[in-house]
Amino acid sequence: MIAELKRRNVVRVAVLYALVAWLTLQVAEVLFGVLDLPAWTSKLVFGLLALGFPLALIFSWVYELTPEGLKREHEVERDQSITRTTGRKINYLIGALAAIAIAMMIAQRFVPRAAPAATAQTHAPVARPPAGAAVKSIAVLPFADMSATKDQEYFADGLSEELLNLLAKLPELQVIGRTSSFQFKGRNEDLRVIGEKLHVAHILEGSVRKSGDKVRITAQLIRASDGSHLWSESYDRKLDDIFAVQDDIAGEVVKALKLTLLDTKSATRSRATDPEAYNLALQGRFFLDRRGKEDTARAVEYFTQSRARDPGYAPAWAGLSMAYVWQANAGFIPMADGYRLAREAARKALALDPQLVDAHLAMGWIQQVSDWDWDGAQASFRRALELEPGNANALMRAGNSALAVGRVSEALDLASRAIQRDPLRPAYYHNYALALLRAGRATDAETALRKAVELDPGGPIRHMLIGESLLLQGKPDAALREMQEEKDEGWRLVGLALAHSALGQRDEGDAALQALKDKYAGDSAYQIAQAYAFRGEPDMAFAWLDRAYDQRDAGLSEIKADPLMRGIMRDPRYAALLRKLKLPA
Repeated sequence: MIAELKRRNVVRVAVLYALVAWLTLQVAEVLFGVLDLPAWTSKLVFGLLALGFPLALIFSWVYELTPEGLKREHEVERDQSITRTTGRKINYLIGALAAIAIAMMIAQRFVPRAAPAATAQTHAPVARPPAGAAVKSIAVLPFADMSATKDQEYFADGLSEELLNLLAKLPELQVIGRTSSFQFKGRNEDLRVIGEKLHVAHILEGSVRKSGDKVRITAQLIRASDGSHLWSESYDRKLDDIFAVQDDIAGEVVKALKLTLLDTKSATRSRATDPEAYNLALQGRFFLDRRGKEDTARAVEYFTQSRARDPGYAPAWAGLSMAYVWQANAGFIPMADGYRLAREAARKALALDPQLVDAHLAMGWIQQVSDWDWDGAQASFRRALELEPGNANALMRAGNSALAVGRVSEALDLASRAIQRDPLRPAYYHNYALALLRAGRATDAETALRKAVELDPGGPIRHMLIGESLLLQGKPDAALREMQEEKDEGWRLVGLALAHSALGQRDEGDAALQALKDKYAGDSAYQIAQAYAFRGEPDMAFAWLDRAYDQRDAGLSEIKADPLMRGIMRDPRYAALLRKLKLPA
């Protein structure tokens, strides 16, 4: 019987059919994704191929290929049969298809991003993570926008950030911050390389296809050490089910990494009752992240629309508060108006959802920079860290707050932890450097600032601060060269006033300081006071500090232990100003 199966090429047909079916499934998965077809279409193709397998075997048993065409096997004389020739042709075809299949499997193995997002679930053991990475660590990469019109980037980014924030609630899981994870957006870099750069053992990535109120989300959890899949799934839902999908994905990550189950925080987080309110809030966050004047104004518009559609949606209020804060800080709107509106929105967000971390962060920043309510600010940031111990932004804000009241060691620790959580965010190296300068570690501060410049060559104030660290190291010539590299005119004038004074070049220092006063007196009173204090002119320094106080200058939050203010710290007026600011002496 076996010999007859071989003679009639039934065995060869079985192997050939299996190869053709496997390749068909791979091609179908790619095409169905491009065409945005629902997940059940892949299952339908698999079912049809499975049904066709026994039919193909029966057909090859019953029929034989002859020079005259297909004939029933019993109608062909043995001496006229060409089954051996047909078998050789099938062998060649099997060899070619097998080569193609092997090439595809190698590509899937060594090019992780090209691997299909299958719906099967596996639970492979956790392998050794990249060097320096904790076993229970993860980066959430920005999901790809696979929508036909490519206009859902904000939605894909928002979904990624929501998942990141949800996972950050787990104290035992180290979650890399948004800025570092989003550095790899659209770069199609090998996931193993990303794991090494971010020092994580696992990576969560995926894609979004949104059309109207329907959305298809594909997510996959990948082991960074070898690019293998631990879990993957596709979801076809309506927009009002988006929170359930987020919970499902986070829950699967928890199970795959053998973590403690998510507590009730995830179940009770703010959810929009109107899907469009959620959609509008995502667009607000997208434009707020861009930080430009027009982008921030658009963010305010989107958050306002979201709030109007769903007045009980706390994240819309928190986002609006942060947008107003940024407008006030950047001088896009009057500072007093901006902080008043920001405070009202933050209070509303906290009333709606006392566990919303973004609301606590917004309120803490308002309390610190505008209200000079140091205790209130520290309480807000502590609460944010209680809710999300691994939130890099909360760590940074808490560090700034500790530095403002002179707790330098605590500030250094918090700033260092923020960098661990978000190692590619330049602002965190900047804040770490400020703490190092106050700790008397100017050389280390220079190193941290040069890392910030490496990550963001065009960022403002960095070269000026490097120059300050060089001045404190006794290197005024190098400091001047660095100050001249500063791209922001205001900060460059501050730096030149300091460096020329340190070099004894009084005329040049006076000219830079006068230009600073002529152009930026309205929002740089504290920096002008710094220059006078560094130059050894206490009366002018305190005159400008009084002006900074009247203007509610945000720079006053940095006065405690400011190394540029050392020349006036023994003056009784300095202690009096600290009391006025309600800062510890």
